[in-house]
Formats: sequence, structure tokens, C-alpha cells
Amino acid sequence: MSSLFTPLSLRSLTIPNRVWMSPMCMYSAASEGDETGAPTDFHLTHLASRAAGGAGLVMTEATAVRPDGRISPWDLGLWNDRQQEAFARLTTALRSHGSVPAVQLSHAGRKASTDRPWHGGGHLTEAEGGWRAVSPSAEALPGFATPHELTEAEIDRLAADFAASAERALAAGFQVAEVHGAHGYLLHSFLSPAANHRTDAYGGDIENRMRFPLRVVEAVREVWPEELPVFFRTSATDWLSEDPQDPRQGWTGDDTVLLAKELQARGVDLLDVSTGGVVHDARIPVGPDYQVPFAAQARQETGIPTSAVGLVLDPRQAEKIVASGRADAVMLGRQLLREPYWAHRAAIELGVEPDWPDQYGHAVKRRSQRK
Repeated sequence: MSSLFTPLSLRSLTIPNRVWMSPMCMYSAASEGDETGAPTDFHLTHLASRAAGGAGLVMTEATAVRPDGRISPWDLGLWNDRQQEAFARLTTALRSHGSVPAVQLSHAGRKASTDRPWHGGGHLTEAEGGWRAVSPSAEALPGFATPHELTEAEIDRLAADFAASAERALAAGFQVAEVHGAHGYLLHSFLSPAANHRTDAYGGDIENRMRFPLRVVEAVREVWPEELPVFFRTSATDWLSEDPQDPRQGWTGDDTVLLAKELQARGVDLLDVSTGGVVHDARIPVGPDYQVPFAAQARQETGIPTSAVGLVLDPRQAEKIVASGRADAVMLGRQLLREPYWAHRAAIELGVEPDWPDQYGHAVKRRSQRK
């Protein structure tokens, strides 16, 4: 039996396989008007096709908990009734194909207010439809405007915003809520010493830097049903401290182990492991499985289930990651853009009968196995 196509149970939820769709921003929502931030027909087709293609869990792109939390004006959001209604249509479609619908709740922090990547992805001024970004510290990334340093009262409101969006996600039919704490966005920028230079209770040592992300997790877990899982996406390293030629201090794999223990204590069920993003000029040794060791470290040292992401391209590569115990699932991103039915191809290569939609299976199943 293929490990990749063995169901995974987290709390009372059973996910049918370990091939999952990673959140990927599409920059395709309305940027103004009543439909701002709401998923469109494009999002429905985009996500439902991967569910029909066999992904056991399909996660939305980074979904902002408030307007200034969007990466760009064209990002998804979940802070009003219209967005919630549009997401309900999407989750119904995903579940109809047997996939688990998951939402990634996010705030972009100092990386907010950017143009679409195919238009250069540069910073947008307020005159261009952007807004002032927020961050733990008033320090800009190169090419970006200086962000507003959050006050403690604003931090309190942000934790409540994450909880409110989680409540809306539940009402819209999502079965998994993921808190986005990676890639240099707001929660990651609190965690990393490369971005957080506060001197109050939310900065300084690692316990203080973890304080706000853990508050957000607590707020989400409080409103999320006990029988359903909560995930946390982490950048397990900033790729700074590992580089002997880089004098900057960054977040590390050992820090991620400490965070994972605190997340477990607050009811997080799976650590979705990625890396990087807090600065743009880190030297990253990109290659097949380059992020998997960080998922393996967190899993081995804490026991928390993990997912691995990043240049997972081949079915036997994915099977080996799960079968060896380095991660409990694989998150596929760009490979699923290239090949929406990758999971079905993987099943065939690994000797498993693909779980085609009935409408397709009648035509594509092996003739000897047709009923």
C-alpha cells in the first residue's frame, strides 16, 4: 500500500490522502467595490480542478483577515458577508470532489500593498491604490515604503481579526484553518530577529517574539471546533544564520522546534513547513527536497505532524518523503499548476487505483475494473 495514498486522521477529520494543494496567490480577486476580496469563477475553477484531480486537501491562497492584510489589492479576503458567501460556494465544490477544503488566514505585514507579479510586483503607493503597511518594527524591505510600527492596542485588534475570519471560514464550510506564519509576512516578521527589533513584550528574546503569533493561534483555536484541526505554516529558517558569510541573525530550524512545542500546547495539529521570505537577498540552496529536512527535524524532535513543500515533483520522491517518516504529507504548489491531475498520475505510478470523479471514471478507469 502506498504511504502517499493512505488517509491521515487529525482530530475527527480524515483526509483521504497525503497529496495536498499548497496555497498559491493568484492575484485575481476584485480590488474594489462590493466583490473586493471575494473568490471568483476563476478561483472556483482553479481550486475545484485540483480537487477533481485527486488532491486530498485543497488550501486557498493567503486569505487576508482585514483589507490592509492583503499582499496586493487583488488578493482574497475574509472579513465580510459577501466574501463568506463566495467561499461557501467554493467549499461546496471542493467537498463534492472528496477533498478537504482548507483556508490559510493571513496578514501580509510589511510585504503588503504590492502590484501583481506579472506587472513587476513593486510597492503600490496610496495614489496607486495601495496603503501603508504595518509591521512589528518601522523598517522597510528594499524597494518598499517604511511600514507603521504596530502599537500594542493594534496587536490586540489583529488577534481578534484572525479569530473573526476563522469564524467566517467555519461558517463558509472550511474544515481546516491554517494560520500563516511564514514567508516574511506579519507573523513571521514578529518571529524573526531579522525583522523584529521591538523592545517591548513583543520583541527581544524568542519568548517575546513568539508572543503575538501564539496569541493569534490561541484566538483561532478558541473559535475553531475542537473536532477540526488547525495548521500553522512556518518558515523553518530564514537562511541567514546557516550562511557563514551572512552576519545577520535569523530564525532557525532549532527555533522552529521550540515554536512547534508551543504550538502543540495551544492545539495546533500540523506544522506546514516552508522556508525563507523575511529578506529578499538570502542565499537559499534550492533543489529537490531542500526544505524537507526542516519538516523532518520538527516532526522527529516534537512529534508534531508535518507537511513538506518545495520542488516535490515526482511521485516516487513524494512517496519516499512520507514513507520514510520525514513528513506526514506533501504540499504541491507549482507542480499542480503545471499538472492539475498529478495525484491521479502518482496513484497509477504507485499501483493505486485513482479515485476519479464518477463522470470521468466511467471513461478512464481500466476496462477490467469497471463495474
